[in-house]
Amino acid sequence: MPVTLNLEPRVRDGLVVYPLDEVAHLGVDAFVTSRVGGVSRAPYDTLNLGDHVGDDPAAVRENRRRVARVAGVDPEHLVIVNQVHGRDVVRVTGPVGACSADALITDVDDVALAILVADCAPVLVVDAASPRFAVAHAGWRGLVAGVLGDVITRFDDPSTLRAIVGPTIAQVGYQVGSEVADHFTDFPGALVADDEGRWRLDVAGVVVQQLRAAGLGDGHVARVDQTTDGGHPFFSDRAARPCGRNALVARRSMNAAMPEGLQ
Repeated sequence: MPVTLNLEPRVRDGLVVYPLDEVAHLGVDAFVTSRVGGVSRAPYDTLNLGDHVGDDPAAVRENRRRVARVAGVDPEHLVIVNQVHGRDVVRVTGPVGACSADALITDVDDVALAILVADCAPVLVVDAASPRFAVAHAGWRGLVAGVLGDVITRFDDPSTLRAIVGPTIAQVGYQVGSEVADHFTDFPGALVADDEGRWRLDVAGVVVQQLRAAGLGDGHVARVDQTTDGGHPFFSDRAARPCGRNALVARRSMNAAMPEGLQ
């Protein structure tokens, strides 16, 4: 069974964020943004970070600038790519121009990686034996494509990895048809039958099972208790359309020593 985390909101430079303190001892400062602290107007109120959902581009730029400040980097060093619900992984060594991917990995300390979500699972993977860490966007299409498996192969040893699955839509809130459900029949507990041939899919549960199958051991996978259901404090595409996007943001901490060996 995965470890269950209940995140506590904190205010950083006017933004309400949810820190992932469990990886701080591994030298990574990570947090999930909420809807609070930005400049976007309804229905994107207020901290929308997605530039593809119809929001005012100037508001999105300001919101991203504020998140970069909280992460401790210049805005151009907050790396956000165009997500395509696939399996491509981009290795980041500095500011990244326009590119498409659903996962980012780095081992440098002057960039912050951010993955955007609004119901899909944001996943953080940290290596306890090296400076390397990754963030991934895992919706049902990415899970079918194998994005998490591709991320894990970018590390030397799965047994040294720690992973956190951030706020995701709950199983009860995610109804799908057979065209989606048929991909997940081999995952115990992932599907609950609903009315009229529909199903309820546990996205975060599938993420946990795929991470375990990729080699992460007992106690090395944590699942956040909070969900995106209802659209507050996190955006939810199922709750309202159009809607904004939250981010899981991670950076190598300048205040922590690099990990040396398995901790």
